[in-house]
Amino acid sequence: MSSRTNITRIRNIGIMAHIDAGKTTLTERILLATGRIRTAGNVHDGEATMDFLPQEQDRGITITSAATTTRWSPHQGLNKGALHRITILDTPGHVDFTMEVERSLRVLDGAVAVFDASQGVEPQSETVWRQADRHGVPRIAFINKMDKVGADFTASLQSMRMRLGANVVAVQVPMGAGAELGGVIDVLRMRAVLFGDDGPDVETEIPDALRGEAELARLRLVEACADVDGGIMHKFVAGRLHDVGEAELRWALRAGTIQRTLVPVLCGAAARMRGVVELLDAVVDYLPAPSDVAAVTGDHPQTMASIRRAPLSSEPFTALVFKLIHDKSVGSIAFLRVYAGALNAGSPVLNATQRRPERIGRIMFMHAKAREEVDHVEAGDICAALGLKGVRSGDTLTARDFPVVLEPLHAPPPVVEMAVHPVTRSDMEKLESGLQKMAAEDPSLQVSVDPESGQTLLKGMGELHLEIVVDRLRTEHSVAARLGAPRVAYRETLLTTVIQEYRHSHQNGGVGQYAHVVMEVGPAPRGAGLVFINATRGGVIPQEFIPAIEKGITGAMQRGVLTSHPVVDVQVRLLDGSTHVKDSSTMAFAIAGSMAFQEAARKAGVQLLEPVMSVEVEVPEEFLGDVLGDLGSRRGRVRSTDVRGHLRVIRAEVPLARLFGYVGALRGFSQGRGTARMQLLGHAPVPVSDQAALVAAHA
Repeated sequence: MSSRTNITRIRNIGIMAHIDAGKTTLTERILLATGRIRTAGNVHDGEATMDFLPQEQDRGITITSAATTTRWSPHQGLNKGALHRITILDTPGHVDFTMEVERSLRVLDGAVAVFDASQGVEPQSETVWRQADRHGVPRIAFINKMDKVGADFTASLQSMRMRLGANVVAVQVPMGAGAELGGVIDVLRMRAVLFGDDGPDVETEIPDALRGEAELARLRLVEACADVDGGIMHKFVAGRLHDVGEAELRWALRAGTIQRTLVPVLCGAAARMRGVVELLDAVVDYLPAPSDVAAVTGDHPQTMASIRRAPLSSEPFTALVFKLIHDKSVGSIAFLRVYAGALNAGSPVLNATQRRPERIGRIMFMHAKAREEVDHVEAGDICAALGLKGVRSGDTLTARDFPVVLEPLHAPPPVVEMAVHPVTRSDMEKLESGLQKMAAEDPSLQVSVDPESGQTLLKGMGELHLEIVVDRLRTEHSVAARLGAPRVAYRETLLTTVIQEYRHSHQNGGVGQYAHVVMEVGPAPRGAGLVFINATRGGVIPQEFIPAIEKGITGAMQRGVLTSHPVVDVQVRLLDGSTHVKDSSTMAFAIAGSMAFQEAARKAGVQLLEPVMSVEVEVPEEFLGDVLGDLGSRRGRVRSTDVRGHLRVIRAEVPLARLFGYVGALRGFSQGRGTARMQLLGHAPVPVSDQAALVAAHA
C-alpha cells in the first residue's frame, strides 16, 4: 500500500493537556467520528484504543504517546469535502511522563490543547503549553467537559489569558453548561447548533436570548482577526463589521494560528460526542500542513556547515527518529518524522548522527499497537520503520550522499533516583538487558551502577515513572524486580570564584607524566552547564591538550565533590600552564584538569541544590488548616490559596525530598477528598542544616 497524500492535505497533530482533562477520550471520539473505529472505549474501564499498555489500562492514565492515522472530509470551512489525512499523537498528562510530550511536540506541526471546563488551566496544562511555545507549535484549544457540574467557559478563557498569556479567541460559544448544555453557537457563521440526544445535531437560528452574547463574541473575533488581516482591519476601522465574510475570518484565523499570534477556542463534551465534528473541521482549517512549516535546519556531520531541508519530496531524504519501542514479535520499532525527500521500504539510509549505514526494512503507519504496512513515505509523513539495528532516539536518518544532523531530542534532567533489585539470580542476568532496552526507548530514564555498592540505580522523573519501568520489565521483558527507597537527584554548584594552580608530575621509569594548569573556577548562571574558556596566550599549552583539560573537568563535575551528585553551572577560564617536551600527554592534562577542578571546588565552597516541586492541592474548606500545617512541616512555601467552587486550592513550592508518600498522606487526613498535582519547578539551595546532614550521611 502506498502512503501518498498531497502534503497540503496532511495534518500532524498532538492532543495535549493536564491529566484527566479528557485527551484520550477526545482522541477516541475523533477515531469514532472519522470511522477509524466502530465503538469508542472508556478510559477508566481500560478499554481505550490508544491506551494499550497494561499499565495504562490498569491505572486509567496515558503513559506513552500513542500514534494513530485517520482521514477526514470537513463538513464546513475552507476545505469542505476534501479528504485529509490526520496523524494524531495522544500524549500523557502526568508530569512523570513529560518526556513523551517533549518528543511528540518536537516533530508535530500543530496541537489541540484540551482544558477541563470546570478547572481551566491546570499545572500540567501550563507545562505542556510552555513546551509547545519552546518548539513553536501552533495550537487550537478545546474546552472539554462543558456538561460537567461547575463548567465555566468564560472563566476558562480568562485563565488561559492570565496563566498562559495566550491571545485566545472564541469561535464557538456554548449554549448553557453542565446539565443545561444544549448546543453551541458558531460565531463564524452566526448559527446555532443544537445537540441531538439520540439523533444528529440540528442547525438553526440563534435564540433571541443569546443573540447579544453571540454578537459580542463575533465582534471580538473580528477584532482579533483584524490584527492579522489588512482587509479585515480596514472594514473593522470603518465600522463595516457585517461586510466581513466567513471565508475572510477563516483565512485570518488560519494565518494567525500558524503565526502563533492567536489561538482559536472551541468547546464541547467529548465523552458524549459534543463538538468533536466541529473540532475536526477546525483542525483541518486552522492548523498547518507540513508545507506550511519552515524548513528544518541541521549541520553537516563533518564540516558542521548549516544545511536547510525544505518539506519537499524532491529534496534529499531527511528524517528524525523521535521514539523507539520494543515489540516481542518484530523487535525494535523506530518512529520517524520525515522532513524532506522520500523513502521506499528496503532502502539504504545513513544514520548521520552515528555516521553508520542502515537499511530500512518495512515501513508502517501505526494505529496504537496495530500496524498498517506501506511501501513508500514522503516529506510530511510520520511513520514507523523496522530493520534499524543501532538507532537511538534523536538520531537523524538521511540519504547516504546527503548527510545532515538535525537538532537532537532534549531530555529533562531526572529528579528521583531508586535502586532496582532483581528478585532471583536468573532475573539478575536479564535485568541489564531489559533496562538497556527501556533506556533506549525513554531518554528521560538513566541507568547506572553504584561503584561502591554495586547496586543498579534508576533515575527518572518521579516515583510513578520508575514504578512503571519496573512493571514493564515484568510484563514485557519477563524480569522480576523491586525498587528500593527513593533518593533525590541533588545537584552541586559553586559559591565563589577562585584561582587554582595544579601541577601533575609523575615518574615511574621511562616516559613520565607532566601537566601544569592555572584555572579560574567559579559559578555560572543557572542552567549554563559547563562554560569552558581557553584564555591562554602564546601557546603555553598546545592546542591538542585543551580538549583533554575540558574532558577532565567534565569528568570531575559528573563525579561530584561533596556527595557524588553532579556539579552544575560552572565557568572555568584556563589562564596559564606549561608542558614538558617529552612527558606531557592528553592523559596527563586530563588528570590535571580533573584534580585542579576538585581542589578549586573545595576552596570555592559547594552548595547542594535540590529539586523543588510546584504543588497544587484541592481540598474541602474543613481540611485547609491540616493541609497548610502539613505543607509547612515539609518545608513548603505557600504561594496562594484560592476558592474554586466548594473547594480551597493551595499552591505551594515544596522540596521533592519531603514529598515522597505525600499523596497517600493527603488522602489520609482529608478522608480521601483531597487531590494533589505536582510538577518540577526547578532547583534551589538546600538549607545549611540539611546539607550538613546529607554530606555526613554520604561520608
